[in-house]
This record gives sequence, C-alpha cells and structure tokens, in this order.
Amino acid sequence: MPSSVQLFRAQRYHELKGQCIQQGRLFEDPEFPASDESLYYDSATRGEVQWKRPKDLCEDPHLLVDGMSSHDFHQGKLGNCWFVAACSCLALRRSLWHQVIPDCKEQEWDPKNPGKYAGIFRFRFWRFGEWAEVVVDDLLPTQKGELIYCRSNVRNEFWSALLEKAYAKLAGSYQALDGGCAAEALVDFTGAVAESINLAEGKYGEVISEQMKLFEDLMKVHKRGGFISCSISSPGRPSEAETELGLIVGHAYSVTAIRKLRLGERLVLSFKAEKLFMIRLRNPWGKKEWHGAWSDSSEEWKKVSDSERKNLGLTVKNDGEFWMTFEDWCKNFTDVDICRTVNTSCFSLHKTWEKEMMCGAWAKHPEPLLNRSGGCFDNRETFLQNPQYIFDVKKAKDKVLVSLEQEDRRKYKKEGRGDNITIGFEILKVEDNRRYRLHKLTVQERVATSPYSNTRSVFLSRTLQQGRYVLVPTTYIPGVPAKFILRLYTDVPSKLRELKADRPKMTCWSLLCGYPRRVTQIKVHSAEGLQKQDRSGGADPYVLIKCDNQSRRSPVQHDTTSPVFNTQVIFYRKDIDSPVTIQVWNSNLLSDQFLGQAVLAASPGDPREQQTLRLRGRGGRGAAEVPGHITVKVLSSDDLAEL
Repeated sequence: MPSSVQLFRAQRYHELKGQCIQQGRLFEDPEFPASDESLYYDSATRGEVQWKRPKDLCEDPHLLVDGMSSHDFHQGKLGNCWFVAACSCLALRRSLWHQVIPDCKEQEWDPKNPGKYAGIFRFRFWRFGEWAEVVVDDLLPTQKGELIYCRSNVRNEFWSALLEKAYAKLAGSYQALDGGCAAEALVDFTGAVAESINLAEGKYGEVISEQMKLFEDLMKVHKRGGFISCSISSPGRPSEAETELGLIVGHAYSVTAIRKLRLGERLVLSFKAEKLFMIRLRNPWGKKEWHGAWSDSSEEWKKVSDSERKNLGLTVKNDGEFWMTFEDWCKNFTDVDICRTVNTSCFSLHKTWEKEMMCGAWAKHPEPLLNRSGGCFDNRETFLQNPQYIFDVKKAKDKVLVSLEQEDRRKYKKEGRGDNITIGFEILKVEDNRRYRLHKLTVQERVATSPYSNTRSVFLSRTLQQGRYVLVPTTYIPGVPAKFILRLYTDVPSKLRELKADRPKMTCWSLLCGYPRRVTQIKVHSAEGLQKQDRSGGADPYVLIKCDNQSRRSPVQHDTTSPVFNTQVIFYRKDIDSPVTIQVWNSNLLSDQFLGQAVLAASPGDPREQQTLRLRGRGGRGAAEVPGHITVKVLSSDDLAEL
C-alpha cells in the first residue's frame, strides 16, 4: 500500500460516507456532477444521456463478481480503448488492483445491510509522483437503460464503470479520455516506468536477433509484474479499420501472456525449432480477433497436445483474446508500450534498484542565468538554460534507467492546450568534482540522448562508466513552460540532486578566506610512452591533478604505458598565480611511483585547444624531461559563470 495518499479535491471518503449514512441519503458528488460538464469539455459534443445508479440498472449490483478478470469488461462508445487495454493488464495482477481499489470488500454492496450503502466509492491513482485518492458517486451515464461507456460482461458488476468514472474525474471529463496511450493509464495504476518502442523503426520484424532480444526482454517484464500493450499506427488508413487478418488499426491491445510453446517430439522433424515463441493479446472490444496462423481455430493447434492447450488456456470462441507467434506480432504491430515495475524492495530475490526522484519545471525567464526553458540540444545558445541534475556512477560500469514524465495535460483540454509537449533529455559526462551549473560545453562528453516524443513520458536504459554526470531534461522547443518528474534507477545510490547555483556562494567566510577569482577546467585525455614499471613491460598509471590546495585523482588504468584517462576536473581558484600541476603516478601495493608531471599557468589567454605536453620531473616548468607525454585540454575564465 502507498505510504502516503493525497486527497483529490480534498474529499474524505469515510467522512462523506458517514454523513450520507447518518442523513439517510445517497452521495452526489458536487466536484463531478451528473451533468454534461462531466461528460464533455466542448459544447459541440452533446447527446441524450440519463445518469443512473447501479440499483436502477439491475437487481443485485456488485463492485466485483467472482473477482477480477481481463475478460470482465468492454469498451463502450468512448474512444478510450487504451484505458480499457490498461484495465485488462491491471486485472492480471491482484496485488495491484487491490492498490487501485482499496478495501474493495468494504466498498462492496451488502444486501444484508442496505442502510450502510451510501453510493460512494474511492479509487487510487499514481499521479505525478504521489498517490491520489479520488472519490466518486455511483451515478453512471446511460442511454436506453444501458451503460454507454466501459461496462462489465456481467450485467451486475460495476468496478470497471466506476473506475472509469474516477479516471474521467481526474481528467476533467469523460470526453478528455478520448484517445490516448495505454502506458499512461498503466503508469497511473501502478507508478511503473513507461517505455515506448517503434517495431517498424527497430526492424524487429526483419532482424531475428533483435526480435529474440525483444522477446526475452518482454517475457522478463511480464514475469516480473510489468505490463505491455501494442497497437498498429494508421497513416493513410482510417482509424479502427480492420486488416485482412482481423486486427484493428489505431487500436490498443493488451498483452496477457508471453510463452515459449514446447512442441511434441513427433513434431520436431516437421518444425525447425523445438519451441515456438508465442504471445497472447486481448482486444478491449471483447471480439474481433486475429485470423492468421495460431488463431483460435487454426489448423496449427491440432499439432499441440490437449494438455499443452489446456495449460495455455486456449479457448475457441470470439472473446477478443487470441494467440499469435512473436514473429507475426512483430510484423503486424507497429508500436509497443512497456510499463516496467522497477523493483526497489530490499527483500527480493530479483535484482533491486536504488531509486531517486525529483520534481521540476521548465520555466521561462528573460535573464539567461534564471531561464529554465532552453529547448533541446539543437538550440546550442540556450540548451544549458534548462534544469540540470547531477548524479554519480560509483561502479566501474552501471546500468542506469531514466524516466522523464510531464504533467498529464488532459485536464487542460477544455482550455485548448491538452496536447502533450515533445520532451526528452541529454546525459553529459562532466568533471568529477563539478558542483555548479554548466554554462558552456567544452570538455564534457555527450554520452546519451533519449528519444524525443510527445508522449507523456520518455525512457532510456544505458550502461555508463564510473564518473559524474549531468542530466538535462528539455522540451524540444525553447520557452515552453511545463512541470515534470524525473526518476533515476541505479544499482548503487547515485545521489541525484539539482544543480541550482551558477558559482560558489559568497559568504562571510569569503571575506576572511578569500573568494575564487578564476575558474579552470582540465581534461586529461591520455598519456603515452610512460616508463615501464614491471617485468611484463607495463604499468598501472593514474593522474593526480593539483591546484590551489585542491586535488583530484583518476581511476587506475591497469597494465599499460599508454593509458586513456578521459578524466575531467574543475577548480575555482582563489590564488590565480598558483599553477595547475598534472602528475602521473604508477599504482603500487607498497608505494606509488612518480612518473612525471606537467605544470601549467592555466590563464584565460592560454590556448584552449587540446595539446600534448612532455612530462618532466619534480620542480617547475623548467625541470628535466622524463619519458612520456600527456594529452590535455585546459580552459580558464575570470567569469565564474562562463564554464
């Protein structure tokens, strides 16, 4: 259960229910009334609708009848197949739907105590980093005595219709749910991390090796409690058109199973492989199925044993659920939404992740140092005028998961600005000791770029080398204000935090101890020709960079006399006459050996290009030469907010 829950519109379920029971009346929600304003956000869309309670539609209403199943419901007239597909996925995970429908037994109709029923229900959704509890009444939109939107297969079951009403309340109206992405609803149900994959662009239908990698990844996601939905994009084809093989264009399907199907021994000779890679889907309409190979009544199933068919739950009826091979799935569908339930529990047999989450905003300001809406990397002049977040990779290599999510904009549809903004992010490898905002890209490396998309969230998985990184979330176009949340998952704690200051803070101590007058960036790229230190002719070198009583050390590069360091540091210098010293050392069990150094004035007027310097012995710049060269790039400025 969520540790803390926010009350949407400050409505307290138990308090409202108690008042209704005490007064002997059924709840009517003033925040989402049974009127056109709750149905529509524009005046052009209207219809004859009667609002009725479940007791007016059947004799024995229930929230749930025999539990919850992915076959429980149908879509209705609203174009929210994406929401219904997400409900199908939710129904497969008891622990998760108990989170969305808290205390479902307490909320259930009790025919023995009708006086305890107050016509009020509550649901919980993960909204923008926290759980929100939404209260609704049980007045549902109908026409001719039938529910017009999401409804159950069982006439007296109402959980799906009431859940849809609560979700519509969050969005501002039922009409605001028309058109969307299943991943959005799944994130709202679970707090999962959403990822979108374009099967056509990734050529998963053509490249078998990529197809198998995707199959294994999706099977792992499904086994670990994640969710998957898919659709067929419709350029040049009308939405909801039917393909020759029975699939619906522009329509969200939920994935309900992913399996490797074992074939009988007698079939090994007639099939190239002993296993078939299979996927099971469900159409939210509860009908209209795949007609190709391995469809419900196809000849292929005759080659599979009865026990295996029973194990797969194969049913030969038009219920909207069907199997197909993974290869056919990759060739016929174009878009996949994956929701990963990232495991952060300390008490788990599976891999666990360290999670960091930050809330932020893109905000316009005419002053460049205060502007936080600079647009994507293509906007070189303003890109770094975005929010910046710093984190550390402590291991030699670590897999990092990043999710950037913008605020749900459906509630703004009435104002004509309900479309998602195109968003994405960049990851930059920066100086190992950076503590202030970046102002110019010089020695930093651009190591990862997320997809840029007008979906509610974007996701990236990447393996990063040890070091310090700055993550820059952006809108695609500069000057677009919006709120976002950023989630970062790593194997060990990353200390994610926002960079807010542009330069060191001036304090009363600065008057006594001095304030920096110059900023210097150093990148030590590599060394070559170092003196051999062991019998095999190698060395274990590292660099030590010193400046103004500060020093930074690089990781050791093993068994080489030509190491590549790629070490970056930044110094805010009080004594500008004190030089920068870059020393090369050999790591040794007993005592490290000095291999040479380069001494630099690091003044603003010095060359800013990469340069190769001869190593010298101890002493100043006139010390004797020793074997080896070092390649560095050094930049300095007396404007502390330039670099």
